[in-house]
Amino acid sequence: MRSLTEQDIRNSFLNCSRGEAKRLAMPRDLGQHPWDDLDFLGWRDPGAPDRSYLVAEREGGEGGFVGITLRLPSSRRGLLHRSMCSLCLTTHPGDGVSLMTARKAGAAGREGNSVGIYICADLACSLYVRGKRDLRSGSRFEETLTTEQQIARTVGNLSAFLAKLRD
Repeated sequence: MRSLTEQDIRNSFLNCSRGEAKRLAMPRDLGQHPWDDLDFLGWRDPGAPDRSYLVAEREGGEGGFVGITLRLPSSRRGLLHRSMCSLCLTTHPGDGVSLMTARKAGAAGREGNSVGIYICADLACSLYVRGKRDLRSGSRFEETLTTEQQIARTVGNLSAFLAKLRD
């Protein structure tokens, strides 16, 4: 992924208003990200722990980026516990995987429709797939797929999730 500017990020959001995008908390270390190792930029809002953001390159060579706002459920009681990320297939114990929901784009989102996904709570899927971030006590399955194939699967899983937000 090529490096992003704050303006690239703010212009990319599809499931929030321009005003909301203008006010959202940006990652503080934007210039220090390992861009060559990222399939998407993901970060948690330090001022609002129930909010996260994700920005990826547009699928299919369209150019540009697509960003989404994500929310963690306000109450974790009654939720099914999952320990595997739906994007990168990394397993984490405890709260290492979170159910995050994204409001759909357009009229469906204004009506309150959303889509959920179980994802690494720290949004570091790209680094786990590449072996660049150590798991505290989780694991990755030993696979016969190459790292490049695992990256392609992660990107495909993300693209499928983003497509659900546009429907």
